[in-house]
Amino acid sequence: MKNKTKILEVNNVFSGYGETEILHGVSIVIYENEIVTIIGPNGCGKSTLMKTIFGLLRATSGNIDFLIDNKLTTINNFDTENLIKQGLSYVPQSDNVFPSLSIEENLEMGSFIKEEGMAESIESMYELFPVLKEKRNDPASQLSGGQRQMLAFARAMMLKPKLIILDEPSAGLAPNLVNSVFETILTIHKAGVAVLMVEQNAKAALERSNRGYVLATGENKAEGTGKSLLKNKEIASLYLGGK
Repeated sequence: MKNKTKILEVNNVFSGYGETEILHGVSIVIYENEIVTIIGPNGCGKSTLMKTIFGLLRATSGNIDFLIDNKLTTINNFDTENLIKQGLSYVPQSDNVFPSLSIEENLEMGSFIKEEGMAESIESMYELFPVLKEKRNDPASQLSGGQRQMLAFARAMMLKPKLIILDEPSAGLAPNLVNSVFETILTIHKAGVAVLMVEQNAKAALERSNRGYVLATGENKAEGTGKSLLKNKEIASLYLGGK
């Protein structure tokens, strides 16, 4: 993409759990201020890829490069704390808030690496997500599923990341809450943050994405704009519930 800055480049990455290899040479690119969705069947390696990018799993081969100080830098051996400091945030599928802590305390936990400017960051999150400000002293356990995800996203944004990784953001939510979660993702994007997400609700995710990738059996199978993937009859049949 001309005149676009790469923020993340995953090149021919192999990864897995112990002796079990899940990813077999996956490659993706994310540009600044993009929303990119990865879709594919269960067990195809989507979440494994997210965890490998974020340093929770190690790539056994291939490179992961992230934009640091205006140049792509290999981050294969970075630990998660260092990645957060460099502007990469990750929201796991579950256990992504502290239910017994208040909303404000959850946001404070999002700034544990760097307390300087915490109050300002919290206020900026309240401006983005006014409902959190209204409930700032309530325990997170009292939030709806959609509001919990909003809090998880806000906590991940406390250190002003360049890229936020979302693993199945709408998983387990009632259908009427799914749209609110995707609206929250668009709010993040409008704030100037690139978004990389794995999502089973592929149609809703691709409708809101600049580009997408299809994985199957741990390998790249297709890529394109969100719109082009939605119009692809084979992909629609296999992954979007189409005919």
